[in-house]
Amino acid sequence: MAVILRGATWSLRKRVPARYGEVEPRKEIWLSLHTDSKAEAEAKAPAIWRAQVEAWEAHLAGASEDAEKRFQAALDLAGKRGFSWLPLKEVTHLPRNDLLKRIEAIPAHDKHPNRQEAAAILGAVPVPEISVSRALELYWNFTRDRVAGKSPDQLRRWRNPRIKAAKNFITLIGDKPISAISGDDMLAFRGWWLDRIDDEGLSANSANKDLIHLGDILKTVNKKKRLGLVLPLSDLSLKEGKARPRLPFSSTWIRDRLLAPGALDGLNDQARAIFLLMINTGARPSELAALSAQTIHLDANTPFIEIMGEGRQLKSVNAERKIPLLGVSLEALRAFPGGFDRYRTNSASLSATVNKFLKQNDLKETGGHTMYGLRHAFEDRMLEARIDERIRRDLMGHALDRVRYGQGGSLADVADRLAPISF
Repeated sequence: MAVILRGATWSLRKRVPARYGEVEPRKEIWLSLHTDSKAEAEAKAPAIWRAQVEAWEAHLAGASEDAEKRFQAALDLAGKRGFSWLPLKEVTHLPRNDLLKRIEAIPAHDKHPNRQEAAAILGAVPVPEISVSRALELYWNFTRDRVAGKSPDQLRRWRNPRIKAAKNFITLIGDKPISAISGDDMLAFRGWWLDRIDDEGLSANSANKDLIHLGDILKTVNKKKRLGLVLPLSDLSLKEGKARPRLPFSSTWIRDRLLAPGALDGLNDQARAIFLLMINTGARPSELAALSAQTIHLDANTPFIEIMGEGRQLKSVNAERKIPLLGVSLEALRAFPGGFDRYRTNSASLSATVNKFLKQNDLKETGGHTMYGLRHAFEDRMLEARIDERIRRDLMGHALDRVRYGQGGSLADVADRLAPISF
């Protein structure tokens, strides 16, 4: 390692290794050691050379097509020049002296600034677009310290809820770049959990765990990758034991707005059919999405559907039931005698799709109304028609506060009682 006196200052003279020819046009490099003492220069030279090699390595990584590597290279290059990485919009608002220091630190060769270092120091390297699924992959590495000493079973139980949270979000919203996640996306995810609390008898705690785990994944990656994102993660938790009340649609609104000619034309065929099916059955969206050819009986004397635990777990033993089909619900299901393949294994997006459509087309009776309000409306109509409590609870899949005797009436009899309140 040649240490040579140039004027009054010692410098390091080295040939540039062939590996770095792509990012260093010079064949030979002189690095000032900033001292007039030979002994001090010889002591400093190895560290100065290592820093230069690391800078070249960062340059090579920055030349990669991989956006994450380019961004990390920019962070490293800025750090090696003594600056924390800032995005360009923040760099341009720095105090004049701080901005000049960054500009002056950009190395040049033959009076031409090094573009890659300039981009790193001035924050012109774009933040990489990291999807939710990619964020989960990165998260495992960033949280190694949290799982140190865990057994394989403990590790599995630690990882699975986080995988579930990310999967639920991706299923509902999509595998978006985390920089593109909006407040509306997070509210939609929260709303989907509120639907599940009613639909499947889950607790608010289940929803909060998903929200906490998803938030931790996003915040950890944002911090560790130094993305500088402002994530919409505040004020999302659900209060334990106080789920949002479901507002029933009024009969007038169902008849005059939801069932108006053409009102539902913009909704995809299967979602529209499930929506119409819900009006006169009061069944949960997930129960209807799970229907199959074996549980749809259109050719019976009294057409009906069966809610069964076929390949899925029902909310409770009372949820298994038969519901007669009438009016618009019967007509909608005739187009899908085999059920709804689009939503059978992906019911998570059903409510979100319908609720988004209702909002965009001014079909929500109030801001608090959702698709689930059709179930509550069905029960309200039965109450107003003074239908027997046993029949109401059987149709809704609710427990009865006494022993159940008999079959609760024939399907034909139940259909006759429902006919006057059906659309």
